[in-house]
Amino acid sequence: MSDAVGRGDLVLCVNAAPNHVTGRPVPLRAGETYRVLDVMEFACPCGRGDALLDVGIEFAWCQTRFRLLPKPRSEPKQRSVVAPKVKETVRSGAG
Repeated sequence: MSDAVGRGDLVLCVNAAPNHVTGRPVPLRAGETYRVLDVMEFACPCGRGDALLDVGIEFAWCQTRFRLLPKPRSEPKQRSVVAPKVKETVRSGAG
């Protein structure tokens, strides 16, 4: 997954289990999305991930806690419609 994930990508937290090294609860929430600030190419101590992701909460987290979300599609731009100008005839009346 580390080749696919880059800075600025959105990832979904799918595993908010306690920290596998310390056993302490993690501040991440399953089902929430996070923006990746950095990808560190270090093997996680758990042996399951080949990169650690920095999502701005505490330190880096094992990439196995996240799933990469698809990039949003570009939204169509709203274009302005040019309407023909209506010419008004002005008649001067004598009388």
